[in-house]
Amino acid sequence: MVNGNSELSLETKFCRFEDEVDLKNGTEISGYASIFGASDQSKDVVQKGGYSVSLKAIETAGRRVKMLWQHDPSKPIGVWDVVREDDKGLFVKGRILAEVQAGAEALALIKAGAIEGLSIGYRTIRAEKSKNGTRLLHELDLWEVSLVTFPMLTEARVEAEVKADDHLANELVAMLDAARREMLA
Repeated sequence: MVNGNSELSLETKFCRFEDEVDLKNGTEISGYASIFGASDQSKDVVQKGGYSVSLKAIETAGRRVKMLWQHDPSKPIGVWDVVREDDKGLFVKGRILAEVQAGAEALALIKAGAIEGLSIGYRTIRAEKSKNGTRLLHELDLWEVSLVTFPMLTEARVEAEVKADDHLANELVAMLDAARREMLA
């Protein structure tokens, strides 16, 4: 899914978790938010190196790519400790904050298998249309990587577990469930 009508607007692109994605220690998550050369449902294809300028600028400025819930800028749910390009695509590794309500909800949904997607929020800097109608994205200004319900790249799947020994995350999820039941009663 691509949002936005002009080159200055923020666009979003979804990608399901792949086998490489794992939820460790209850809060750590990693995987590919974008895969080079893969055509998504809107026929956009990110080219190798498409994030390099943006990632260097973010690092130079001492900033971080934001981890959001469903692209909602009012709902940061964690921090990305690693955001880098490799031969495959844009790899991310970070921590969901169970102390944040939306973070606890995200953990519960990942554990239940209800959420299995990553999505990038970006602004297109340089792109071109190919002969077959795809849009080749050569340079992107990366703003955020979100956990989402509906990813755009359908080939990838999540394989994640919340470890039973993560008492804090399990406790927060139980507290949220109890509060929700009380509100509905």
